[in-house]
Amino acid sequence: MSTSAGSLLVLGLAGPTLSAAEAALFRKLQPAGFILFSRNLVSPEQTRALTDALRDLSHQQPIIAIDQEGGRVTRTKEMAPVAPSAPALAARADAKVTARAGLLTGDLLRLLGVNLNLAPVLDLDHHPASQNALRGRCWGRDPQRVIDHAGQWNRWLRKRGIATCAKHFPAGGRAEADPHHELPASPATLDELMREDVIPYTALMPELDAVMLGHIEFPNIDAGFPASLSPRIIRHFLRDQLGFDRHLVLTDDLDMAAITRRYGRGPDAKLAIAAGNDVALICHRSDTAEVAAAAIAELPPPLLADAWERVERLRDKLHRPSPWSAAQWQATCAGLAALAGEVPEPESNSALPSSPVVGY
Repeated sequence: MSTSAGSLLVLGLAGPTLSAAEAALFRKLQPAGFILFSRNLVSPEQTRALTDALRDLSHQQPIIAIDQEGGRVTRTKEMAPVAPSAPALAARADAKVTARAGLLTGDLLRLLGVNLNLAPVLDLDHHPASQNALRGRCWGRDPQRVIDHAGQWNRWLRKRGIATCAKHFPAGGRAEADPHHELPASPATLDELMREDVIPYTALMPELDAVMLGHIEFPNIDAGFPASLSPRIIRHFLRDQLGFDRHLVLTDDLDMAAITRRYGRGPDAKLAIAAGNDVALICHRSDTAEVAAAAIAELPPPLLADAWERVERLRDKLHRPSPWSAAQWQATCAGLAALAGEVPEPESNSALPSSPVVGY
């Protein structure tokens, strides 16, 4: 088992190739893994070379994560067709079509060397017109609809060898502001969340590999911390009460303004792990990772050991990439293009910006 506090971080990269400084930092810290954004992806061949390089400098199989939801949150849109969004697939209401979307997304990611998709979004669409970063990304407002459609998509992604992560626990859909710019707050109580928002999580729990915490305040549940840093919400509610005690639990990006405006680098990561997260995401400022790791190292060893154990458990079940094949890449892209042609985006999605605010 790793004993480095750096192994409780997932880090972003600046560009499409590893810099010498990044390579040295990653070799030293041995983070749990890495997260890719559009800024890192130029071509399928370049992306696969990058993920191969990340594996080569890691002592153990690293998490290589991406946000690939379909629709506007598609990191590969410059080099592959875009799969239908969650609202488009839910509107189509055809389980076989949703299965194809999950299957093709999984095949695409595995060819690229990605092994964890930070999806599905399980947020209920409480505020469909709000600028809360979730427009065009939710499966619906009804918990059963979310379970049916997100569950099918999640199932087929995993069948193709890609681990999944539900987000943004406990109820990112209740935010009316965008956590990339400010910390949203919701007056929802624990009873209200239990009646609606957490139902998709508990229903799909056996089929989820990880859960991501959202940056949103629930002052009627924990007046001191946002959900992503809240022991009450993570350790006591998610883990103890709901039973997510063996899943990997991770924060949303700590570089979002919702966190950076209130907490400095170091305290934010320390609070995150102390609250019950196993991994803290630093998606843009990887140059601050050593500060974060030093702060995490101050936590009690038994607490760190629990987090390391869950990281190792996920790593042990991650699949290796598919052998690179240009022919298979072209076939997968052709399948995605055909699927996109069959499933039109809802009219409300057509007015959304083509690039999401989440990540670069």
